[in-house]
Amino acid sequence: MREWLLSDAPASRRQARLGRLYSGWLTFRENTLAMLGLGILVALVICAALAPWIAPHDPYVQDLATRLKPIGTPGHILGTDSLGRDILSRLIWGSRITLYIVTLVALIAPVVGLLVGTVAGYAGGLWDAVLMRITDIFLAFPRLVLALAFVAALGAGIENAVLAISLTAWPPYARLARAETLTIRNSDFISAIRLQGAGPVRIITRHIWPLCLSSLIVRVTLDMAGIILAAAGLGFLGLGAQPPSPEWGAMISEGRRFILDHWWVATVPGLAIFTVSLAFNLLGDGLRDVLDPKSGGSQ
Repeated sequence: MREWLLSDAPASRRQARLGRLYSGWLTFRENTLAMLGLGILVALVICAALAPWIAPHDPYVQDLATRLKPIGTPGHILGTDSLGRDILSRLIWGSRITLYIVTLVALIAPVVGLLVGTVAGYAGGLWDAVLMRITDIFLAFPRLVLALAFVAALGAGIENAVLAISLTAWPPYARLARAETLTIRNSDFISAIRLQGAGPVRIITRHIWPLCLSSLIVRVTLDMAGIILAAAGLGFLGLGAQPPSPEWGAMISEGRRFILDHWWVATVPGLAIFTVSLAFNLLGDGLRDVLDPKSGGSQ
């Protein structure tokens, strides 16, 4: 099977496609840090999927008799918060909220950016000027400040936070997609496809979008850390997930009142955010090495 996948003369498109995927996996596997990031994210997904079974306590149940217990307390490995809720259980259930936000933003922002960027780059002229000036307006504001403005207008909540982050995250993808489209639209194969009667919609969706995906995938992976931090920031300010939801940013906000005497209440969810953000960055670096057409690993 290995020889079939790595054959220099594939007999079909399927074999060539599978061979490229397998070669990319071999290159990715050699990157120890990227594999570490992938392992952390796989563990996060498993924790989120199995939260009802692996969480030792109900994340919403309060027990004032056990409030602010330190790390290592029997029955509460990571301690408890100011209301006696188990921090480990809240972290495990909070991973579901984190993945929910990240997944929705990753499905909305890149798609909007890809659509805007490819249309602007392929159409050119007035379309390019109008769409890029709108993009520039969004890029002129700091992402978190603009997200705060949108959430303040839409109202607090996870869905509104996702929408606000998505509205502020799409411009870099639009810029990237436009740059890729500008380098592709005058290629010989695009001219040949146009002479065969293909319309702009078919050219963009069937031939330009696939060539932009590798760059967008890398950018999305690297941006996940920023998305997590933005979501945590909104939760910290009370504009994301509302109490008693076990959202990591909201947990830090609650624990900041006890940071000097009971440091673990805010530190533990902060470390969780740091670890997941680092994992996405490591994964993004590994994918960039695999998907970059100029790197030796993708040849």
